[in-house]
Amino acid sequence: MGDRIELRGLRVMAICGVLAEERSRPQPFAFDIDLECDLGPAGRTDDLADTIDYAEVCDRIVRVAVEGRYSLMERLAEVAAESILALDGVEGVSVLLMKLRPPVGHDLSTAGVRVNRGGSFAGEGP
Repeated sequence: MGDRIELRGLRVMAICGVLAEERSRPQPFAFDIDLECDLGPAGRTDDLADTIDYAEVCDRIVRVAVEGRYSLMERLAEVAAESILALDGVEGVSVLLMKLRPPVGHDLSTAGVRVNRGGSFAGEGP
């Protein structure tokens, strides 16, 4: 299947990290999400009920990020992917999670992980 819904730059304040400073307060993260789903029905009917409501996808990601406390971005990305795959009609998902202020002593803009689950994403590498 080649149909995808693409969501870019969903910013969330969340607690995720192993350092004490990362565990003491929320820090900024950004998600890029690709959903594999059949967009044909919505393309024919022009009805939201025939597609994936991306507002609901965003709500799920924000809820997972804000309500949980994670040591690793890998875990946060995995939980976000599982939450999205639970939506009816989602066949696969790719979650790119970026820490916007990584705590390293170098000029590093972001640090991130990508998980690919289900559908054609299952065979894709990072």
